[in-house]
Amino acid sequence: MRLEDWQGTAEVGVAHGRFQPLHPGHLEYLLAAKARCRLLVVGITNPDPSQTAHEQTDPGRGLPDANPFTYYERHVMVERSLVDAGVGRDEFRIVPFPHSFPDRLRHYAPRDATYFLTVYDAWGDAKNERLRALGLRVEILWRREHKVTTGTEIRSLMRSGRPWEHLVDRAVARTVRELPETRIRELAGETGR
Repeated sequence: MRLEDWQGTAEVGVAHGRFQPLHPGHLEYLLAAKARCRLLVVGITNPDPSQTAHEQTDPGRGLPDANPFTYYERHVMVERSLVDAGVGRDEFRIVPFPHSFPDRLRHYAPRDATYFLTVYDAWGDAKNERLRALGLRVEILWRREHKVTTGTEIRSLMRSGRPWEHLVDRAVARTVRELPETRIRELAGETGR
């Protein structure tokens, strides 16, 4: 996507997610948000265990097994995937996004941005309410009942040793394959984590 092609509604937009790992549904969301803004700020939620809390509408999202990839690993996945999709490096930024602690968000993402969301369930509605309660401008890109795939499905396949690469783009598969062998075994649950 070239800046001269921009037809968006916001100068700066924010899209966020755990990206554990980044999959095509996430990339669709990020590209839809990017199409609506000149600069996209991608927030990576649950950046570390101290920035993660129990979420009543989605209790499993804060568990260690649901967050095996580090902030850095996810940063690389997002960066590579956006660049591979044609987004210029000067058109996005990637930041930690401690969504579990809404009062901290002002330290990581611009307050005057448009915050883009997708809603699939009660968790999506909770995020919408949380961001609006902070006085942030929120635009819901879509409401859907079904996801193409989920990080839960991909992580389960990885841990069981079954094929998973077909559920992510090449940049994500490359990022995971480049991890040290000990890290891959850890992701597969082989080190007693």
